[in-house]
Amino acid sequence: MILYLRLFYEFFKIGLFSIGGGMATIPFLYDLSDATGWFTHNDLANMIAVGESTPGPIGINVATYVGYVTGAHQGGFPFAVLGAVVATLGLITPSIIIILIIASFLKNFRNNKYVTHAFYGLRPASTGLIAAAGITVIQSALFFPEVLANGWSLNVVNWEGWLLAIVLWILTNKVKKTKGLHPIVFILASAVVGIVFQMGN
Repeated sequence: MILYLRLFYEFFKIGLFSIGGGMATIPFLYDLSDATGWFTHNDLANMIAVGESTPGPIGINVATYVGYVTGAHQGGFPFAVLGAVVATLGLITPSIIIILIIASFLKNFRNNKYVTHAFYGLRPASTGLIAAAGITVIQSALFFPEVLANGWSLNVVNWEGWLLAIVLWILTNKVKKTKGLHPIVFILASAVVGIVFQMGN
């Protein structure tokens, strides 16, 4: 029971402070990984990949995933489902509360100069959080952070990741026949390439 209360509490905090959408939750999730040990940075990179590949907001998808994995460690499927529900509720509850409060005072909030000034500061903050998340994901996808901890060398570079990223960039920006394709096509193709790379290794 204590685990589920903490799951709710931790994701409630993330939901309360991750202003700027789902990507803004990622820096908080890295901190949660370090603080709890519920999942590794590599696990989180995989969760982000799955979260981006499935329907729905990435923040909620990742919260559900983390809750599921954390609950599963307690004893199987029922605990995993409970963990997923608790983590997801924890993440969305602050937004529901804040939206209900704002909706009840909408006219006052819309013209309140202090709210306007607050959002003036929140916009660049959320941009910074999203940028930090992007940099962290790039590091885990294109480099091997665990090797980098021992010093810089060519072994730090994930050459297969770089090759895939460059090919995808060319296909989505430079090749007329492919740049209009739906993103899910590239996501599925990347998944297949990842399977091939891993089987090759």
